[in-house]
Amino acid sequence: MAHSSRMTSLQRREQLITVGRALFAAKGFEAVSMEEIAAHAKVSKPIVYEHFGGKEGLYAVIVDREMRALINTLAAALDAPTLHPRQIVERTALALLTYIEENAEGFQVLVRDSPSTDPSGSFSSLLGDISMRVEDILSEAFKRQKLSTKGVPYYAQMLVGMTVFTGQYWADRPKVSKEQLAAYIVDLAWHGLSRLDSKPQLRFEGARAQREAHREAQRAAQREAQQQPHLSTDLEHGGDTDDIENAGMGAQPQNVSAEQQLA
Repeated sequence: MAHSSRMTSLQRREQLITVGRALFAAKGFEAVSMEEIAAHAKVSKPIVYEHFGGKEGLYAVIVDREMRALINTLAAALDAPTLHPRQIVERTALALLTYIEENAEGFQVLVRDSPSTDPSGSFSSLLGDISMRVEDILSEAFKRQKLSTKGVPYYAQMLVGMTVFTGQYWADRPKVSKEQLAAYIVDLAWHGLSRLDSKPQLRFEGARAQREAHREAQRAAQREAQQQPHLSTDLEHGGDTDDIENAGMGAQPQNVSAEQQLA
C-alpha cells in the first residue's frame, strides 16, 4: 500500500479504470467483484468506492469511454461525402478493425452483456447511431442510382451488423490481417451494393415465388395439352405412324439395299 500512496488522485483513477477494463473484458461484469478489483489495483475497497461509488460506477465510466472512442473513430471514417462510396466502406471497415486491434479489452467490454439499465448507454445504441449515419450515406447513393430508398434503413443495419460481428469473430480468431479481413468485408458488401435490384424479390421461396411457380406449372400444362391433338391426329393414320417409326432409322433401308447390291 505504501507505493499506492504516491499516486495522485487522477493517476489512481486511471489505474482503477485500467484494472477494471481488463477484468470486465476477461470475465464479464457479473463475475467481477469489488474485492477482486481492489486486490488487482493493490488498494482497499474504500478507495474504489471513493472514486466510482462501486463496481457499477466503474463499469459505466469504462463503457462510456470506450463507446465515445469507437463512435468517434467510425464517425470520422464515415464523414467523407466527397469520397467514392467504396472508399467510405473500406475506410469504415478498416477503422473498426483498427479499433478492435488497438483496444481489444475495451471492445470486449462493449460486446459483452452489460447490466446497464440505460438503453442510451448500451452497445446496441451505439450501433444504432452508426447505422443512422450509414443510412444517410446510402440514401444519397440510392437516389443517384435511381433506386428505391424504402429498404435503406435495413441495408444500413445489415452493413453495420455484418462488419461488427465479423470483427467480433476476428477478435477471438485473428488468423488474417486486418487489411485482409477488411478486403473480405468490402468484397461482400460492395458487390452486393453494386448489384442491387430496384425491386428485389425472392425467386424460389415465399408466397409470391410459390404463386409464380404455380402459374408457370399451369402454363406448362396448357402447352402440353395443346400439343396432344396433333399427336393424336398423327397416330390415327397408319402410314404416318410407319413414317414416324422409320424416321429414326434414317438411311438404314438404303444401306441394306447397297449391301445387297454389293453382294
